[in-house]
Amino acid sequence: MDLGGFSMFDLFQTEARQHCASLADGLIALEQNASDPKMVEPLMRAAHSVKGAARIINLDGAIGLAHAMEECLVRIQRGAEIPIPSRIDELLRGSDILRSLADRSGEEDARAWLESEKASITALADALNQPPRAGEPAKAAPTPVASTPSIPITAPEGVAKPAVVATPKTPEDKSPPAPTTHSSGSAQDAAVLVSSSSLERLLQLSGESLVESRRLESIRRTLTRAKSAQRQLTDALDSLGLNGRKAGDAMTAVASSRDALEDALHQVEDHLRRGEELASALHNEAVSSRMRPFGDACGGLARSVRDVARTLGKEVRLVLSGEQVPVDREILRQLDAPLGHLVRNAIDHGVELPDDRVAAGKPRQATLRVEARHHAGSLVVEVREDGRGINRENLRARIVSKKLSDPEMVQTLGDAELFDFLFLPGFSTAASITDISGRGVGLDVVQSMAHSVGGSIEVRSTSNGTSFAMRLPVTLSVVRAAVISIGGETYALALSRLERIDRIPRSDLQTVEGRLTTVIRGETVGLVHAREILDLPSATTAETTDELSIVSVLAGARTVGFVVDSFLGEEDLVVRRLDTRFGDVSHVNAASIRENGDLLLILDADDLVQSALQLLEQGKLRGHGVENATGRRAKRRVLVVEDSITVREVERQMLLRAGYMVDTAIDGVDGWNAVQKATYDLIVSDVDMPRMNGIELVRKLRADRRYETIPIVIVSYKDREEDRLAGLDAGASAYLTKGSFQDQSFLQTVADLIGTVA
Repeated sequence: MDLGGFSMFDLFQTEARQHCASLADGLIALEQNASDPKMVEPLMRAAHSVKGAARIINLDGAIGLAHAMEECLVRIQRGAEIPIPSRIDELLRGSDILRSLADRSGEEDARAWLESEKASITALADALNQPPRAGEPAKAAPTPVASTPSIPITAPEGVAKPAVVATPKTPEDKSPPAPTTHSSGSAQDAAVLVSSSSLERLLQLSGESLVESRRLESIRRTLTRAKSAQRQLTDALDSLGLNGRKAGDAMTAVASSRDALEDALHQVEDHLRRGEELASALHNEAVSSRMRPFGDACGGLARSVRDVARTLGKEVRLVLSGEQVPVDREILRQLDAPLGHLVRNAIDHGVELPDDRVAAGKPRQATLRVEARHHAGSLVVEVREDGRGINRENLRARIVSKKLSDPEMVQTLGDAELFDFLFLPGFSTAASITDISGRGVGLDVVQSMAHSVGGSIEVRSTSNGTSFAMRLPVTLSVVRAAVISIGGETYALALSRLERIDRIPRSDLQTVEGRLTTVIRGETVGLVHAREILDLPSATTAETTDELSIVSVLAGARTVGFVVDSFLGEEDLVVRRLDTRFGDVSHVNAASIRENGDLLLILDADDLVQSALQLLEQGKLRGHGVENATGRRAKRRVLVVEDSITVREVERQMLLRAGYMVDTAIDGVDGWNAVQKATYDLIVSDVDMPRMNGIELVRKLRADRRYETIPIVIVSYKDREEDRLAGLDAGASAYLTKGSFQDQSFLQTVADLIGTVA
């Protein structure tokens, strides 16, 4: 039997995962609507389908468990049994076991795992065949190994089925890609297995076909010019008034060529119109195949909310919005862990106990909302609860107790800077460590994911609750971009990263402390010439116009304005990652090909902002230091590489007060770009950062002969001996914890390595 390259176990994995996801969601819904017997029917079918799939490959333990679950659901449907919480616990545990089985690396591994769990699986099957014991909680399910995100394919009757496409697999993930369906839920829609690599290639080829089809436009213009020239030739021959046989033959040849040219032009125009229509349709379908509804990332949230709330003794109602909002499948895959962390964090830290809520005049049951929406060319995913809000004073005390800042400085921090500490690895406001929180692992994962795809995260908190909103690109394969001219060259910036685009009169410009500024909608915005950052010549037309084109980018709580030559419009661009042989190119994120076939560079907004802030705050670009009369730099220069804006500023201010010249970088990639453009006496780096972490940066620097001797100090929250040894083994000159800010050992280490500044 031809299974398209997939084994029977691969197909079992796909089917078991989809049905287990449906079981988990359906059981949660059944618990909340126990009086509706119609909700049981799809659950019975799901258990029956898993049993049938397991029987095909003779997984006896799974067959028995699925059969017991099916029989239990039959009793519930007939009214012979009430789905009390303890019974739902058992059924959920059964679903977890079957899902864990589907997550095994292969059929032999699955059989071995079933054998090792035989006793507990048999005990659970026996319990499901017995009357439920009210009030007795079920035992926890075995922890799935190398599990994949819970993605529901089928849903209870009456619920629209979301579109699902293939999910990229890690090298360890041997499972087949998920089936592809259409969001219409039509009975005629068939699920097929498609590898993610084939899907990627399809998208690439469709983009290329679209570009090639539009290149015919240049051929049409050439033929049009030839037609015009041919008409001029005919008119010239007529004006000569030539007679005779040869003249007649020439006129006949000209007329014949004119007719042939007309015919060719009509054919090209028809082919151009039809070819572009087909290529556009193909490309749109290929792009759509990458998109999946946001609801696919929410399959396990209801279960997570139920389990965490019950563990903590809280009552929480989950409300999902925007489940049909289309999201790039790669972003959706990466959203699984961040969403889980945000939901657990909201219930644990934000939601009060029921009695406390009643005492505060709130409903006993808290509301946790998870919403997705498209806004200004971006995907916004928000998690908010109606709890007590973040206690700023407790947060400040925690920051000081962990020696991340001194009491005086922490009191001056606004909400944006203060909440930034929540995303530090290892930082937690929990009073004690539990299975749910207190280890400081979670929000840093959320921020890292947002940064890795070119997004951001914003925290807002009042006495009526806290909101975490991730702003992400809608898709990674196609970007809606502003096309701009800088220094006579054409570039693009993703619209998702732009705050606004304006044209302002030159008369509105102001100079504040030697820096160019203007007021846009009541806010004073620092301005930087983009050509200066990109090291491009100025455009003559931009210097003589009465207006300036300003592209504004949000940088934390501030807005930075980039002066460009002109704004050329908006385009949907197919993203092409740069060949790895180019290395890391400063201020450039990717490339694309425009409709006319021209190459276009897509700029890195984060890199631009970092350079702009350096220019605005210190009056110079990184590497443009002040030199003394001998041509040597008058001060020692330090590069601080740190993704947390708060910690980065603390380190920068300490070094500046000590007399050093300081440049900053937001992560390892930005740090590597910085050392290409300047000479530094010392580098200070964090460890956990997006794109390239500190250990990777140190190794990359040490592998380059130009930087093999430069002192590097790692400053990290990790204080275990194995962490310190890992940093030193990578090539760091010293390894400090962030508590060193308080006891001056940070500055002392810098002085020991490069000396003090007189």
